[in-house]
Amino acid sequence: MIKGLIHSTESFGAVDGEGIRFLIFLKGCNMRCKYCHNADTWNTEGANLMTADEILDKAERYRSYWRDKGGITVSGGEPLLQIDFLIELFKKAHDRKINTALDTAAQPFTRDEPFFEKFNTLMKFTDLILLDIKQIDPIKHKNLTGHSNENILDAANYLSEIKKPVWIRYVLVPGLTDDENDLHRTSAFIKNLTNVKKIEVLPYHTLGADKWRKLGIKYPLEGVNVPDSEKIKQAKIILGDETYE
Repeated sequence: MIKGLIHSTESFGAVDGEGIRFLIFLKGCNMRCKYCHNADTWNTEGANLMTADEILDKAERYRSYWRDKGGITVSGGEPLLQIDFLIELFKKAHDRKINTALDTAAQPFTRDEPFFEKFNTLMKFTDLILLDIKQIDPIKHKNLTGHSNENILDAANYLSEIKKPVWIRYVLVPGLTDDENDLHRTSAFIKNLTNVKKIEVLPYHTLGADKWRKLGIKYPLEGVNVPDSEKIKQAKIILGDETYE
């Protein structure tokens, strides 16, 4: 029996997939995004060990709030680092007729085995992907996250190939992800995908800075302000987030 390395759960999520969601945050992430608001999920120390059934039993206490569209959303950290656990969790969720959503940056994605076969198995039990595109430019992406983005963009293309429904999420950070040329390049990339159901521009905020300080890590974006309303509107128009009006 596989146990997941769990950071925390939230019973009432309204923005992480269709309807009302039970949110499960997993521990562990390879990327070090400069704006990360969940830095306390990076390593696996202090994780709560839970089985799929334990989590689903807990989630189903709130099933009356989900109605037709709700369900569970797994976030992180980077959930794909625990892909064996995810497969078991999502399969058992489907057995219980629970809708499943995966919030991922796809950093572990590869078409190499054994990951690729496991990923395809996971997709059979995944109803929606919330895919974070951090930066379209590979050099800027590495500066922002510590990793390249070639395999992440390949994951986006593969999800399009298999027609897996995707919401694209893009965090707008002044000086890092708000360059107009980069936004247009990102828009062109997204337009080539056939499976995108929604695009969300998420304005940078500083709510996670205290977590960095409590962890004894220097926050790299000290002094960076939240984007102004015009920048946010411009990004939403370019990328196709329909909430700009």
